[in-house]
Amino acid sequence: MLTLDKIYQASYVLKEVIRHTDLIYAPQINPDSQIYLKPENLQLTGSFKVRGAYYKISQLTDEEKVHGVIACSAGNHAQGVALGATKNGIKSLICLPAGAPISKVEATKKYGAEVCLVEGVYDDAYQKALQLKEEKGYTFVHPFDDENVIAGQGTIGLELLEELPDVDVVIVPVGGGGLISGVAFAIKSLKPNVKVYGVQASGAPSMLNSITNQKIERLNSVSTIADGIAVKEPGIHTFDLCQQYVDEIVSVTDDEISTAILALIEQHKLIAEGAGAVAVAAAMFNKVPIKGKKVICLISGGNIDVNILSRVIGRGLQKSGRSCSMTIELVDKPGQLQHVSEIIASTGANVVSVYHERVSHTADINGCYLRLEMETRNQQQINEIRQLLTVSGYKIVEG
Repeated sequence: MLTLDKIYQASYVLKEVIRHTDLIYAPQINPDSQIYLKPENLQLTGSFKVRGAYYKISQLTDEEKVHGVIACSAGNHAQGVALGATKNGIKSLICLPAGAPISKVEATKKYGAEVCLVEGVYDDAYQKALQLKEEKGYTFVHPFDDENVIAGQGTIGLELLEELPDVDVVIVPVGGGGLISGVAFAIKSLKPNVKVYGVQASGAPSMLNSITNQKIERLNSVSTIADGIAVKEPGIHTFDLCQQYVDEIVSVTDDEISTAILALIEQHKLIAEGAGAVAVAAAMFNKVPIKGKKVICLISGGNIDVNILSRVIGRGLQKSGRSCSMTIELVDKPGQLQHVSEIIASTGANVVSVYHERVSHTADINGCYLRLEMETRNQQQINEIRQLLTVSGYKIVEG
């Protein structure tokens, strides 16, 4: 049974192991609120997961330690288990989804674990880990549905109240629910008036659906850039704890997550992975009632593959109006390209790519298509460009 005493014990055990992550004031995230960030992306292994994994391993019996541990993970829990096992002189085997970011796979190996890649998503890796546990006699370290793991994650809740005693709202990423279960339990046990909101990716709303329908529901599939919270089914313990202690769970889109990642990079020089940025996305896009409140957004991790980061930044630039693609239908005659360029230049936008297509079965026999990629300030500037082009007689096909 999860207790506040167990969370305090976990805090004591972890004191000499984890890195203390101080709150960062972030007024630009949402000007209508006082936003603070809890940067667990700066934690050892790059995420909060080391807290629960290490505490769980520290509570194993000597016999269990001899046999070693096994875990399944989208990446971050894997690194936490690998580090915890290595520090305790225990062998570890980690089952990861084959689609896990390369950076997470390699980091897990560097922390001393043996890695088994499994086709599919987290839930497929979970079944493989259970199979190997029975075959080899390992102790299974569940990534979220374990009371010791939840207690370890709950130490964040204690730190939040210590660092900002008058906090009104805490926003937490949700995958399987281990993080928010521990944080919400700790906070509600000490300060029940503090609101705790959970955030899932709209492409993987397993806990959201389960809470809404008041029973655990399994998704047929998940699809999101937030791979760390792409979980098909919440845990039994975490579902119960979320029902009791979490005020509401909402979802954010991949575009909103991308915008949040970009904002953290530009405004605070912080790298967050998709799962780590969902709380910030919820605050940015007013998914929960935070106007006039003191709010903490928990950045749960920063282990994002650089190739994915590049694509996410591109998506974030488009979502925030910082870049724009536009296709214009022109009459194929001299001076058209120059005139279009002059209109765009008059607004202060910058053309970075031009593609001229003369032969097209959809264009007029005397027409052509001009596709432009532009750097822009915001959506208002994009709308201004559209209006000026339309007034000048140009037809915008898409953009």
